[in-house]
Amino acid sequence: MSFRRPCRRAVFLDRDGVLVEDTDYVHRVRALRVLPGAAEAVRRLNKAGLKVVVVSNQSGVGRGFFSLRTLQRINRALKERLDRGGARLDALYYCPHPPAGKGGKGCACRKPRTALIERAAKRFGIELGGCYMVGDSTTDLVTARNAGCVGILVRTGKGGRDGRFKAKPHVVCRDLLEAVEWILRNLSKTSYARK
Repeated sequence: MSFRRPCRRAVFLDRDGVLVEDTDYVHRVRALRVLPGAAEAVRRLNKAGLKVVVVSNQSGVGRGFFSLRTLQRINRALKERLDRGGARLDALYYCPHPPAGKGGKGCACRKPRTALIERAAKRFGIELGGCYMVGDSTTDLVTARNAGCVGILVRTGKGGRDGRFKAKPHVVCRDLLEAVEWILRNLSKTSYARK
């Protein structure tokens, strides 16, 4: 007799403008500012049993604004600060490549492509149709659509004003904490079927 393992669900988060202040390029640990309510929001997702995975474009590395080592230090500092608030990130994936045409050849990991999300799905056994993507840009919303996730726009950071794509969110929230409250209220309504 074989038992089917239950599908795991996740909330994918953009980093800059969602978890931390968006200062164009957070290029040193001293510039890292965790947004109010972010640790509490992540902690609530942890308590609900959802995987919390950051997926972030970090083209500052590919453009030469800061090193990969610096980015890793910044991400480590983010995890430590969230840990101090009782919040845990299950994974943090980033694309260090510049956009195509700006010194880059184009890659599979730069959002709105979905390689970062697919990596997390494979690692954790996540069914993407039952997941959420929280971001502050239209790029994040297109990423959600491309991955088959529910796209949630937060007003922090760019607040959807980047204008890169025509993309509508499933819902708009003030910040990550409000987005998490919405997710937890609607968790049972989200279908596992990919759109």
